Amino acid sequence: MSLSQNKGGVDLKYDPIIKKRFDELAEKARILEQTKPSERSVDLEKYYEWATLVLSLLERVFGKDSPHYVKFEKSYDGFHGLDAQFQKSRGIFNAAKEDYEGGYLLKVRTLISAELLDSVLDQASELLDAGYKDPACVIAGVALENALKELCNKNNVTQGKLDKMNADLYKLGLYNSGMQKQITAWADRRNDAAHGNWDAYTKEDVKNMIEGINRFIAEHLS
Repeated sequence: MSLSQNKGGVDLKYDPIIKKRFDELAEKARILEQTKPSERSVDLEKYYEWATLVLSLLERVFGKDSPHYVKFEKSYDGFHGLDAQFQKSRGIFNAAKEDYEGGYLLKVRTLISAELLDSVLDQASELLDAGYKDPACVIAGVALENALKELCNKNNVTQGKLDKMNADLYKLGLYNSGMQKQITAWADRRNDAAHGNWDAYTKEDVKNMIEGINRFIAEHLS
């Protein structure tokens, strides 16, 4: 699974086009409210037109297994034209809109990314325990670089080479100069492993690197 996708394969990045679509459907709901044939009922045809578009948007944004989609689909399936049922559907839609605009998906993405990075570091630890310090070091370095990319996404910093991301995140005040230097040292160790300079570090060095990156991810991405 890509770090930028949820379980349904939906892109988790904030998209102004999706924001615009939420606004358009909110306006359609407002018009539907204003054009009710009576206080207790709404126009069936207009409701189903609106609700079908909402379901399509919720599937695209949150996925079919998401609470927003499941609740809205249940409301849609049980709709009989009553205003109270429309208000229920509208409430679910508004909650989904608020979650999207409030950055809920970015928070989900961060949690997913942290979980995946933990898995990568577990693999590095297993390799190290099996006596493969050099592949373990490379994999730990990959986890570190991906963690910095996620921090950049989280804080609207442009992704780039590891050293550039490290410098930009430090300038933003996300961590102190000691951590910046430590990240540089970890990156140098990863480069040594990738280029065959295997005598430049020990198994204990890699162990400390994995543990340190684990703490860094727990502090900044969990």
